[in-house]
Amino acid sequence: MLNISAFLGMATMYVRYKQVYALNPEKSKILKLNKTGLTVGLMSCFGLCIIANFQKCILYYIHVVGACLTFGVGAIYMLVQTILSYLMQPEVHSKDIFWIRLTLLLWCSSSIVSMFVSSVVLYSGLYGTNLVQKLHWDSQEKGYTAHIISTVSEWSLAFSFLSFFLTYIRDFQKISLRAVVSLHGQTLRNTPQSFVADDQALLIAGSI
Repeated sequence: MLNISAFLGMATMYVRYKQVYALNPEKSKILKLNKTGLTVGLMSCFGLCIIANFQKCILYYIHVVGACLTFGVGAIYMLVQTILSYLMQPEVHSKDIFWIRLTLLLWCSSSIVSMFVSSVVLYSGLYGTNLVQKLHWDSQEKGYTAHIISTVSEWSLAFSFLSFFLTYIRDFQKISLRAVVSLHGQTLRNTPQSFVADDQALLIAGSI
């Protein structure tokens, strides 16, 4: 399921990239930020694939790398898109959408800080070792509060990402993408005529 989500995220980020590019064809600053946003966004989706394929209780450190890519680099993606929204308002974007995305960015940042601090406290060794393998917690156990805060922060972070993507809905209602097919012939087989055409093209290229 997470792999499918990563693929959908990549598709969404690419459509957003093409939309911003089409709206600002001559603004170099926005175009550079747009490319940066696409790059970090694809890295974030790659991190989500790592999370999906390497479970926390089996390969903990690889799972953590995936989480850092997904949430850390993903937060940078949100930052870049928020800056783009600021640069494009009020000509392209309304001020409202900028403030909404800024609010979601702050929500994401606070969730990251909360999750990081609670995770450091939980796995610092104060509440025992090998807590990574622990799947079931009792409310009377030491470290239960830190575990709950970490879990709630992680879910809060996920919902902040989802909410940020939902802000694209109205933007995407004003764009359409289509693939244009250009045929070079009426058949897909290499006929003798096509070989002759290829030879002629090589001769012309050689003469040039």
